[in-house]
Amino acid sequence: MGNFPGVTVDKKTGYCKISPEINATLIDLPGTYSLYPKRSDEWVAYKVLLKQDAIIKPDLVLLVADASNLKRNLLFCTQIIDLHIPVVVALTMMDLAKQKGTQIDIAGLERELGVPIVPVNPRKNKGIEPLKKIIEQASENLYQAPAREFIDNNALATKPIAAVKEHFPDISNYTAIHYLINHEKFLLDDGMQEVIENIEVENKFNPTKTQAEEIMQRYGRIKHIMQQTVVESDPLQKALFNEKLDDVLLHRRWGYLILLIVLFLLFQSVFWVAHYPMDAIEWIFGKLGGWLGNNLPETWWSNLLINGVVAGFSGIMVFVPQIMILFGLITLLEDTGYMARISFLTDKLMRKVGLNGKSVMPMISGFACAVPAIMSARNIENKKERLLTIMITPLMSCSARLPVYTILIALVIPSKLYLGFLSLQGLVMMGLYMLGTVMALIVAWVMKWFIKSAERSFFILELPMYRAPRWKNALTTMIEKAKIFVFDAGKVIMMISLLLWGLSTYGPAKKMSAVTAKYETLIQANPQQEKELNKLRKTALLQNSFAGTLGKAIEPAIRPLGYDWKIGIALITSFAAREVFVGTMATLYSVGEDKHDNSNTLRQKMAAAVRPDGSKVYDLATGLSLLIFYVLAMQCMSTLAVVKRETRSWKWPVIQLIYMTGLAYFMSWLVYILFK
Repeated sequence: MGNFPGVTVDKKTGYCKISPEINATLIDLPGTYSLYPKRSDEWVAYKVLLKQDAIIKPDLVLLVADASNLKRNLLFCTQIIDLHIPVVVALTMMDLAKQKGTQIDIAGLERELGVPIVPVNPRKNKGIEPLKKIIEQASENLYQAPAREFIDNNALATKPIAAVKEHFPDISNYTAIHYLINHEKFLLDDGMQEVIENIEVENKFNPTKTQAEEIMQRYGRIKHIMQQTVVESDPLQKALFNEKLDDVLLHRRWGYLILLIVLFLLFQSVFWVAHYPMDAIEWIFGKLGGWLGNNLPETWWSNLLINGVVAGFSGIMVFVPQIMILFGLITLLEDTGYMARISFLTDKLMRKVGLNGKSVMPMISGFACAVPAIMSARNIENKKERLLTIMITPLMSCSARLPVYTILIALVIPSKLYLGFLSLQGLVMMGLYMLGTVMALIVAWVMKWFIKSAERSFFILELPMYRAPRWKNALTTMIEKAKIFVFDAGKVIMMISLLLWGLSTYGPAKKMSAVTAKYETLIQANPQQEKELNKLRKTALLQNSFAGTLGKAIEPAIRPLGYDWKIGIALITSFAAREVFVGTMATLYSVGEDKHDNSNTLRQKMAAAVRPDGSKVYDLATGLSLLIFYVLAMQCMSTLAVVKRETRSWKWPVIQLIYMTGLAYFMSWLVYILFK
């Protein structure tokens, strides 16, 4: 399941009370324009409508049609009606149709189509109750599918249709045509597959010719329906506001500049707006940790509560404001119709690196999460372009990287303003997102020479009308994304935080006992230095714990990048999920601190961290190196799993893991050398 702004790649199911007696299961299918599927998501809808889905057998179809583009929508509508499934049409965008000067005779259109039609405005919750009433009546068979069909079957394939219906007498003539065209994908046994194949051969059935003749017939019938029921305005009238705005936003030069400005404002806002709630959350958890440390007894469970649970939970909650703001702004861009323009605008650039404009939506969706973004690549017909899109989408900076970026930028980038309003930290944040995008395009350009395909691609996109954003919708999305982060990602972060607390608190008995004995002797000999020696003892115990031993083992491999053993542990744990980096740091630095002095924030603790030679752990070179590593590295098990599922092979996820890790290591090393 991946259902998020702009892309639907699978069925989404909900429940609706149609009437006191009727509770309906509502299955939202991916959008499509005809019953001749090409993309993976179109096959999802097609199989359900042809009743070839193994689970879902629809009793009634609710078709949502756009009144402002009625001619295009009627093609699909007439095809579904010809399947002889009960159909109810919900006619949306009536306000836009009115703006364009289009008048629709609803009663006349109902007579011509033979199905009930209900005008609705979902944005303002209008027409929903009449729609439920019509659905109730349709479910009680008060509306019958028209006996006539919108195409002349006698002119298409009379004999093969009749032959198929001998074996399936309950299907319509039009359904029989689809049995002939796509039976290989249907739920039929081998014997029936062979029977239909023989019917095709014996009657010299030509699916391409049949499809072309059907579409021509339908548009002839649709033209007649439109003449009878729709009055359209003069096509030479002045351009609508929508078209005038497109002239600016899709301009071959200014369009790209406007896109960069929009992205810049997006990332600046993430810092500007989220700064205050983040500081407040950090302050609250700092005070809570300090208060618990001063009021709880010195026991293992109080240590677990303060340095495991509270530290881990603070690492989750502090980034909720930024995630909510980012998703809220993306939802507003989607709602206004600008997101689709980005796909159109970037198609030319995408083609130069082996992709097309349809690759942009998965890539933009990758800013939220790579998992549903990779699934949404199903709507790319060309196999090579789909594979290339899958291979580069994880390079887009997902929301899981946002907590890592935020804490590292705050540590090593000064909080400066240029021209009084340009935040340096915001510019660096935007630079990281741009770096991921540029590297994705470079990798796609390189890979296109190795992945061969003779298949040609095309890019057809419906640009939605510009609309005022639905603020309630944006707020709902923000709350939902916050819940997902806290309850889904949060569970992983908490589990790893608690595991890390155990690994960081305990270690090989002999080593831990030796450290304790050594520092007890030193404290007895130097009582005036007890506080300093206790701090050194905690550090030594952490280094000799199970976590410290693991970190020390991998330290030689990551030392050239400027990382210490604590960062090494974070790199390992964050492979489960990138945002775990922050929880890992919170746990490691809390375990090494005095229980009664837990008031400092994680950023303050990391800023104070020093190497054995006294130099800062998080200097500019190390911070930038770590940022580059998280931009480019494949630090996500879930992404690798979904790539395996989508490509049906371990070959591509393994290649992805190797090239992204290698690229991240090399670029991080280069940045560390340059800034050291």
